[in-house]
Amino acid sequence: MRYRLVPAALITLLVILHGQLWFGRGSVPNVARLQQQLESQKRSNAQAALTNERLDAEIHDLQEGLEIVEERARSELGMVKANEIYIQIAR
Repeated sequence: MRYRLVPAALITLLVILHGQLWFGRGSVPNVARLQQQLESQKRSNAQAALTNERLDAEIHDLQEGLEIVEERARSELGMVKANEIYIQIAR
């Protein structure tokens, strides 16, 4: 009688573990679905990083461009900002 309980208990544990493998939280289908979501998110992040790099370069170009325009306007055209006093020293 005792010898029949041990195999029955082991078979029951095996069935429970097998059920968890296929239908539980860490099941094979669930892990596969999560891996697909992860790959999709990685692609989305890479695309967003490229967009951010492009926008950073565009911002830098615009900032540098405005500084160059302001510098040329001051030196070549003698322009001044509001509330500034322009002093020219003749040599």
